This record gives sequence, structure tokens and C-alpha cells, in this order.
Amino acid sequence: MSSLARMTRWFGADAEWERVPADPRRAYRHDLILAGCLMTLGVLATELARSAGMFLGTSQGSDLPGWAPHVLAAVTTLPLAWRRRFPIASMLVVYALFLGTGLSMNAVTQVAPLQVASFMALYSGVAWARDRRAMLIGVGVVLVTMFGWIAVQLSDATVRDEFLEFIGRDQPGLLSPWVALTLHQLLMNIVYFGGAILLGQSGWHGARRREQIAVQSATIERQAEELRDHAILEERMRIARELHDVVAHHVSVIGVQAAAARRVLTRDPDKATEALAVIEKSSREGVEQMRGLVGTLRQGDGSEGTTPADSASTANLAGIALLAGDDTDGLTCAYRLVEEPVGATESVPGPVGATLYRTTQEALNNVRKHSTARGASVTLRVDRRGDRRMPHGWAEVEVLDDGRPRPGTSGSGLGLLGIRERAAAHDGEVDAGPRATTGYRVRVRLPLPEGALR
Repeated sequence: MSSLARMTRWFGADAEWERVPADPRRAYRHDLILAGCLMTLGVLATELARSAGMFLGTSQGSDLPGWAPHVLAAVTTLPLAWRRRFPIASMLVVYALFLGTGLSMNAVTQVAPLQVASFMALYSGVAWARDRRAMLIGVGVVLVTMFGWIAVQLSDATVRDEFLEFIGRDQPGLLSPWVALTLHQLLMNIVYFGGAILLGQSGWHGARRREQIAVQSATIERQAEELRDHAILEERMRIARELHDVVAHHVSVIGVQAAAARRVLTRDPDKATEALAVIEKSSREGVEQMRGLVGTLRQGDGSEGTTPADSASTANLAGIALLAGDDTDGLTCAYRLVEEPVGATESVPGPVGATLYRTTQEALNNVRKHSTARGASVTLRVDRRGDRRMPHGWAEVEVLDDGRPRPGTSGSGLGLLGIRERAAAHDGEVDAGPRATTGYRVRVRLPLPEGALR
């Protein structure tokens, strides 16, 4: 990148960002106050300089009335009232008036308030210009004009003769007085104008960085809110799935037992009583679990309710064995645990165990509702050896049955959808569909996180 390209980039010539005051009305009011203060100080300093005889000994401006220096000082500082509203125009007008004052009565430009005003005009033009290319052109015009004026002054033989006559013809230092004065004026003006430009551009960069940080902070806050909303939505979906599983399981048991009780109600009252007892037990368990889920929702507003641990104390790997052992509805399940190494189930996180539990519950519920099977098998496998897909091991549950689809009992598909959503939340795999021989198969494999056996 060339030096010119680096310079234009540093000045933000191609930047789309525009600096504007955070509170424009307040900023413009402050600019008006600043201009008024500098005008007052300029008039006062001009009078003090005139009274101290600083305007004597020069013929420049001698034909002007006595109040002219005061007017020149006031008018030169006036455009600063628009230094942030119209920064480039304000800068150019200040320096045009400064040059006019210098050509009319150069001694007036030496008073401190006018020096401060010209410095402030250049600083404001660089710091607040919205069109950066126009700013570079304006600054270039100012620098060429002011250094050209200084060069004209220093090349004026009359000025040189008056200076040498004032200090004498001796050479007290290494350089001649006129050369030393020329270099001193050049150095001071480079520092003066360069300092105003550097400070102005630093202010522009600082404001840009602050706005970028503010935008990034707002973006982060908005993303955090979106993440919170997403987490709330996911929690609602999880609770909806939990309610679906709880209701579907217990209603299925109730339906099967109610049908059985109806068939044997007159022929075998004892079996009917047993079936009604199962219905009573299942309905109580369903109500208790639903109450626990509602209690989970209530905890956000401080209401009393059952904690999630209380509501789903069996929703873990150990609960899978209980699901398989529940044959009160006439479905006989065989349960098998395979772990490598021994004790690997102890390292399975709670959320993974809960997902496998709900998968087993939903799969067995589907067998009861939609299949003619009277037997099923539940296999829980935990393997810590890992593979390429799941390097830290995996845990899976597989539910098989040997029945055929029951006519007129096609489901909504929400059960399998819930199984897939749960597995996707853990980046797991789902294999669900009819077996090659007969029956149905549901297998869910979830990756395990890195960690030693507990």
C-alpha cells in the first residue's frame, strides 16, 4: 500500500461512517457559547494589546479607525458557532477571515484568542467533517494558503529590515537572526497546524471506535436476548414433549385397561377390579407428573411448585429398567444392559439419561397403542471406547417389538418427531422404522462428553 493510500485511509477518506453529536441541540448550543466566549476574550485581548502599545511601530492598518481591530477579532471568531454543524465551511471561513485580518492588521492575529480560534477551527474541521474527502481538500487549501502567506511575509525585504533594525546586526548564535527566525516560524507553524490536524483526526477515530463498541454492545445484548428467547422456546418445546409423553403413556395404559375391564366386568369381577386398580394407579401417576411439569413453569414467577427433580425422579437410565418391567398393561418387555467398560453408565450425564428414558417411554407407548405385539425388548448400551463419529463414547437405547400395525390406530407422528428433536438436541442419531422380518425398531444413540468414569 502506497503512502498516499495509507494517509487517505487514516483520514477515513473512504469511510461511510459520519460523526454527528449524540445530542445535536446541546452540542450546537455549546458551540454558540464557545464562540461567544472567544469573541469576548478576543475583543478584550485586542484592547489590552492596543493599550500595551503592541500595535505601534507598524504602519499596517494605521489608516483604520480605532475600533477596527476589535471588530476584526470578533468577526474572526464568530464562525466557530457553527463548528460542528458545518465543520468544513466554518474552518474555511475562519481562516479566510484570519487571513483578511492578517493582511489588514497583522498584529491583531497575534493575540491569543485568535490563535486559539484558528487552532479550534482546524481541529473541528478534521474531527467533525462528515465528508472526509472534502475535508482533505479543505485542509489542503488552508495549509497551502497559510504557509504561502507565511512565506510571503518572511520573503518581504521590508519586514526583514525592520526585524534586523530592531534586534541589531550582530549574530549572537550559530545562525543569523533572520535564518533563525525563519526556521523558528516554520517549526512553530508545523507544530501548530500539525497538532490541530492530529488531535482532530484522533478525536474522529476515537468517536468512531466508541460508536463501534456501542453498536457491538447493542448487538451482543440483542443476541443475548435472542438466545434467551430461543432458550425459553426450547424449554417450552421440551415441556410440551414431556407432557405429550406423560399423557400419551398413561392414557394408553388407561385405555387398554379400561377395555379389558369392560370385557370381563360381568364374567370375572376380580380381573375387572385389577384392571380398574391399574387405571387408578396410572391416572394418579400421570396427574403427579403433569403437576410436576406445571410446577416447573411456575418457578419462574416464584410460585410454589414441584421441582423438576421431584417431577421426573425416574427420568434417567435407572428408570428405563422400570419402564421395561411394567407389564401391568399386558405388554411383556425384556430388558438388557450392555456397558463397556463395566460401570460406564455412571458417566452418562443426566440430560442424556433423561432423553433415553423419554425415548423408551414413547417407543413402548407406541407399541401399546399401534401394534399387536404382546412382547418387546429394551436394550440399553453404553460404550466409552468411542469411534470417529463419537470419540468419547456413546449411549443408546433400542426398543424392538414383534407385532404388526393395529388397524385404525395410525398416530399423529408427534411421538417420533419428539424423539428426533430430543436426539438432535444432543447431536445424536435416530433409527426408527419397520424391521426386516416383523415388528418395529426404535434406536437412539447419543454422544457422551469427554470425562472420566465417576
